[in-house]
Amino acid sequence: MKDTKYFLDAGTTWSKILAIKSSKYSNFNDDGSVKSLYDSTNKVIKSYKILPTASLACLDIEFSAATGHSAGLKNVLKYENEVVALANGAKNALLESNIVLDLGSRDIKWVKFKDGKFSDMDWNTSCASATGATIEMLLKFYNVDVNELEVQDEKYAVTCGIFGLEKIMDDVAKGFEARIAISKFINGIAFNAWNFTKNPDKLCISGGFCENKCFVDSLKKYCEVEVLGRFVLVDGLYSEYQIKHRTV
Repeated sequence: MKDTKYFLDAGTTWSKILAIKSSKYSNFNDDGSVKSLYDSTNKVIKSYKILPTASLACLDIEFSAATGHSAGLKNVLKYENEVVALANGAKNALLESNIVLDLGSRDIKWVKFKDGKFSDMDWNTSCASATGATIEMLLKFYNVDVNELEVQDEKYAVTCGIFGLEKIMDDVAKGFEARIAISKFINGIAFNAWNFTKNPDKLCISGGFCENKCFVDSLKKYCEVEVLGRFVLVDGLYSEYQIKHRTV
């Protein structure tokens, strides 16, 4: 629809879409994966949706802006760097000297603000590779519900999903419960993420791991944690769009 603007964060496995519409009604069905919010004027509605990235090609939507694995899509008017989108989306939450961390299926990135302005950043697609995707595969392979995972004092000293997978399989073969082994791996991911962000006292986090309680609670062993949710990057795209187009 012409009165609706779409913004896309295309992840490796899952993609996040933000739709902005000047109407009472959302263009998405309320099926549990949609979140709708009215702004202060009650004229603009934000609708958020998560869907498999593989299904993007089937959508008849023109995106005003996109980030992530979307450079090859023909229906994107503007492509934005992921770190820029992350910084724009997290700016309001980072008024002090805080860091926002985004941990996804195959990479990890963070941005630091000082006095409300950009200060530092880093991005790694190697040692954090496949962490999110690996957790999903492990849960399916061992038939473990994510809600069964509990924070463990012990952690695997690993730097990527492949080495973690080896340690998990070794422990399970020795008789350890799969849920315990996976939880140790998640604690290792949390510790590595904290080290990668230079051991801050506080971390704001975004991405799919926000919904993994075991990860969030494991990270809290090392620093204070503020959960921002999975839609920080699309919010950042919209924020930049507002500035450039002087919209509400």
